[in-house]
Amino acid sequence: MNTFTLHTLDSAPAGSLPILEAANKGLGFIPNLYAHLASSPVTLEAYKQLGALLEKSAFNPVEQQLILLAVSFENRCGYCMAAHSFIARNMVKADAAIIAALRGGQPLPDVKLNALANFVRAVVRERGWIADSNELKEFFAAGYTQQHALEVILGVAMKTISNYTNHLTETPLDAAFTGEQWELPDDYACCKS
Repeated sequence: MNTFTLHTLDSAPAGSLPILEAANKGLGFIPNLYAHLASSPVTLEAYKQLGALLEKSAFNPVEQQLILLAVSFENRCGYCMAAHSFIARNMVKADAAIIAALRGGQPLPDVKLNALANFVRAVVRERGWIADSNELKEFFAAGYTQQHALEVILGVAMKTISNYTNHLTETPLDAAFTGEQWELPDDYACCKS
């Protein structure tokens, strides 16, 4: 039974209000993830700050969304898969084939982006223990740098906050994201909880 509060502007702690108000103004609604995170103003702020830092990273917007989708897939987070599919498709205009591959846990049609996705997936699955991995070698061979590798860790940290929050609080999907609703593909049935 979920007992976590979906805060509104009226119920949220004062420390969370600036972020909730900005989201409401910019999006026209408060995402349910933010509404849950609002119970901890510092956690909500950390999530937003990590996102702002990722936007300043060496990755372009499509690569940023790729990272967030790949992490969310590995962590089996339906809420974040839907939200970032929506963002990738409608805001950063990522190629539909790339989004479909990420949502299905499949190879990407672009060699460089596939190397990035495989690296991100390996980082999450192996909890970073991939120093001698083929995924790291292919990542560097595709033209990514040490800076990129460390900024993947930044994206993993950001998504760990949201993915785990959504698991813990059973965050309901916002109406804005229902067109991107996601479930783990059948060929991953071994991993469903």
